[in-house]
Amino acid sequence: MTFLLESLAACALFSLFVFLMSRAPVKTVFNYPPAIIERCRKLGLVDDRNRPGGPVFYAKKITALIVFGVLLGLLVKYVNGCTTFWGGFLTAYALWNVVNWFDAIVLDCLWFCHDKHFVIKGTEDMTKDYHDYWFHIKGSLFGMVLAIPSALIAGLIVIL
Repeated sequence: MTFLLESLAACALFSLFVFLMSRAPVKTVFNYPPAIIERCRKLGLVDDRNRPGGPVFYAKKITALIVFGVLLGLLVKYVNGCTTFWGGFLTAYALWNVVNWFDAIVLDCLWFCHDKHFVIKGTEDMTKDYHDYWFHIKGSLFGMVLAIPSALIAGLIVIL
């Protein structure tokens, strides 16, 4: 029951975060399919300093993975009562992936792909690209790999 409530709360918080970001979609353009990013570049809307592959991008991602790992570790230790490395690792990994797949299916494929709030001015004609469901599913598969370092950190937090 605890895991279910945590999952619902985590999905709700993540949904709120996405909703707030949707008010200024061009700021999150690097989460969009490549064709939309390219159009935004041509329109002069993209700040390439934050592009994937740059040092700032990787520093932010590594910091986020560490912070999420610590937060997940504290959560699964003190809320779920995990006491072993593997219990903490598996519970954290499972919680991450509940949110990860909720994001891919509900937020991305059902909401992002069809909500006009996410359409960046100048890309309105790119409906096919906005409806690129496979782009979001691939992202979620990659998210499953990204979960591993955070879950490892969570497992370590549990045994400390």
